[in-house]
Amino acid sequence: MKLTIFAATGGIGGQLLEQAVDAGHDVTAVVRNPARLSRPVRAVTADMTAADPAAVEAAVAGADAVLSGLGPRSNADAGVAAQGTRVIVAAMQATGVRRIVAVSAAPAGTMATPGRPNPPKHDPGDGFFMRHLLSHVASVTLGKVFADLAEMEDILAGSGLDWTVVRPPRLTGKPLTGSYRTAYGQNLRGGLSVPRADVAHYMLSVLGQPDTIKQAIGIAS
Repeated sequence: MKLTIFAATGGIGGQLLEQAVDAGHDVTAVVRNPARLSRPVRAVTADMTAADPAAVEAAVAGADAVLSGLGPRSNADAGVAAQGTRVIVAAMQATGVRRIVAVSAAPAGTMATPGRPNPPKHDPGDGFFMRHLLSHVASVTLGKVFADLAEMEDILAGSGLDWTVVRPPRLTGKPLTGSYRTAYGQNLRGGLSVPRADVAHYMLSVLGQPDTIKQAIGIAS
């Protein structure tokens, strides 16, 4: 497949790049600094906080699918996911590319956004510990990050594209296991972490699964 990967030098994006190339896909990588790419693929230089729409259109034109690893690393970076995704969606609409898979985060489903002012207080998949302790700590320390990702999800949901959002909990640097759990529309009970490599593996696998279109999917070890 011809794939365009955004943030291909990031934690998830780097794994997407490695695994996509290893699988024989034709990859275009959209990154701030192409010198940091781990594989020799076609590169488009773009800062997705203020990207040139023409450059992004050129990057996605002709792609079978787009994979986005965009996301803020801290509250100070919040905004990049929503801002960048707006540009990506516009580029896909302009070039007729329909399929996009983006990484979000487990708490995003309970974050209020302009388009979803009254989200559920708790995710249906969260157990007692997650609901009453970890979710509160996460919202205090990374609230702007999760709000940015929730807004990104709204943008995709309203795009008319064939989107899938993958919501992992805490990400780790452990090697690919290929053994993980997923759930449509909710988090995983007891799912406190997952390797970035497994998230990337699942993001690539859903490209061949039509039933994942227009779904937010929880993933965890």
